[in-house]
Amino acid sequence: MDFLLLLVSTGLVSGAAYGLIAMGFALVYKSTGVVNFAQGELVMLTAYIAFSLSNTFHLSFFPLILVTIPVSMLIGLTLERIFIRPMLGEPVFAIVMVTVGLAVILRGVTIMIWGSEPFNFTAGLSNDVIQVAGVPFYPAQLYLIGALAVVSLLAWLFLRFTRMGIAMRAVAANETAALLVGVSVSRIHAFAWMLSAGIAAIAGILFAANFKLVPDLWFQGLKSFPAVILGGMDSVIGAAVGGLAIGVIENLAQGYVGQGLREISGFVVIIIVLMVRPYGLFGNREIERV
Repeated sequence: MDFLLLLVSTGLVSGAAYGLIAMGFALVYKSTGVVNFAQGELVMLTAYIAFSLSNTFHLSFFPLILVTIPVSMLIGLTLERIFIRPMLGEPVFAIVMVTVGLAVILRGVTIMIWGSEPFNFTAGLSNDVIQVAGVPFYPAQLYLIGALAVVSLLAWLFLRFTRMGIAMRAVAANETAALLVGVSVSRIHAFAWMLSAGIAAIAGILFAANFKLVPDLWFQGLKSFPAVILGGMDSVIGAAVGGLAIGVIENLAQGYVGQGLREISGFVVIIIVLMVRPYGLFGNREIERV
């Protein structure tokens, strides 16, 4: 029983990281219909930026978050204006390939600036163990789970009750109809990239604080993709839930079946979900009449 609790608790920690990254995927897809394959690289880049800010200005955790999020949102806006905005009206596949190229560029720029050596990055958090219901956690692990809960709540409130959130939902439902009632689609696209980059900053800082700051942090974007499929590509909250589920599934697979299954279990889930429920657990089913 203790072994099961340990597997589930550590799975929730990694799942919270997957959930935050998956929410960034879902936000962009919900607003633009495009899968941003540079999301993992945004997580990596913003984590390195936070590392430099922390070392330069000796910031504790909350000031570091408050400084890094606006910087990351500015980066998201800049990338959208330079790389994505000129592609409006082009086939979706072409825009997706632009995000793939952007991912490679961000990866190379990050290594060029910070090098390929790993860094220890505490993000101003202590290493004292905290017992929760008899299960040991580091503060960074609890902050990661708490961050997913807070970001999920804020995302739900934003999409449901704010004018910009309702406009994003309108664009996601029918872009042409949204244009006809005066919604600026280009503005919605830019704002979605900004929010996605802001969430990427939170995910990057907390992932690096829990594990290590390494150049292959971008790979977490790929590992988070099963969470988006499971929750639903157009469901931001579903992506968060999917992340937790994938994290727990990976840990249970590793603990009870074998080490190698951890890396593939999430993608096994993708195959099963796509065959049984291709729009995800919380995604909207699209019906096309011919």
